[in-house]
Amino acid sequence: MMKMTKKGYYFLGGLGLILACTLSLCAVLDVKNQDKEYKGLFSRHMKIFAPAAPAKASFAGQEIPQDLFYVKEAFEREIMANTFMHTSTMLMFKRANRWFPVIEPILKKNGIPDDFKFLALAESNLANVVSPAGAEGYWQFIKPTGLSYDLEINDNVDERYNMEKSTQAACDYFKDAFKKFNNWTLVAASYNRGLDGLDKALDKQGVADYYDLYLNEETARYIFRIIAMKEVYNHPVRYGFYLRQADFYPEIPSRLLAIDSTISNLPDFAKRLAINYRILREMNPWIQSYTLPNKSRKIYIFKIPVEGALNYEALMKKNPLHETFFHDTLKINEVH
Repeated sequence: MMKMTKKGYYFLGGLGLILACTLSLCAVLDVKNQDKEYKGLFSRHMKIFAPAAPAKASFAGQEIPQDLFYVKEAFEREIMANTFMHTSTMLMFKRANRWFPVIEPILKKNGIPDDFKFLALAESNLANVVSPAGAEGYWQFIKPTGLSYDLEINDNVDERYNMEKSTQAACDYFKDAFKKFNNWTLVAASYNRGLDGLDKALDKQGVADYYDLYLNEETARYIFRIIAMKEVYNHPVRYGFYLRQADFYPEIPSRLLAIDSTISNLPDFAKRLAINYRILREMNPWIQSYTLPNKSRKIYIFKIPVEGALNYEALMKKNPLHETFFHDTLKINEVH
């Protein structure tokens, strides 16, 4: 075997160094090419378009004056928020399918414009939530206001979490506010600002219309948020929401059970009804504890799911997948 000369070692070492540098350079170039391709993919596929607010929009029959620049811009802001806050807007559609059929007839019975159902959406997105200010339930009553409108609120029962009773209480408020303002837009604004707060603002500024008022940001956005929800809900495809009937939460078929006595153990009570405490609370969120004292023998109405109503697949068979999108005639195979 021939011995490697010193020059040979130098040659192989140099060749190895050149190879290593070449591989390193190729790796660097490959990373740069990958980065360039990545940025190219982003540029080609990331496209955001500005949603166009409708030329005309109204609340409870009063058209909003979009000729005023601050009205136009405020409305567009809420249209954009509802278009791009996908999760909350999708939940709006899903929950509205379950709860609007409950809310609508109560509004109608009380002579309240149908658009007020969107106020409930703006308040809670139709979920039983608690605000930082302590407002609770679907219609976000604070405790003193809820009590003043005959809602029972204590450690065992909180009727702010009862859709039917809290909707009736909201209607009673709307009727009282309409007597004061004689304008449904101001009625809705007062639900956020308060009767006295809105009345003082109108008086101090010497105006009589919501759209002429200079208000705190929350109340200033409030009506536009409601109208934007109405617009997106009524025209989902226009704002990029392609929805099937099967995408919505169905109503839960239930029977009503009237109880006028004390229930000392609600979990046991649920078991006697062939359900459990979790289901009892889901169907009757106004329950707040494990007992229901009832010395006055008040009648409480419990919703109990009918047999088979808890099976989601069975419920969805009543809401089949349709070829058309919600509130639109565009067919699935026409979407490109």
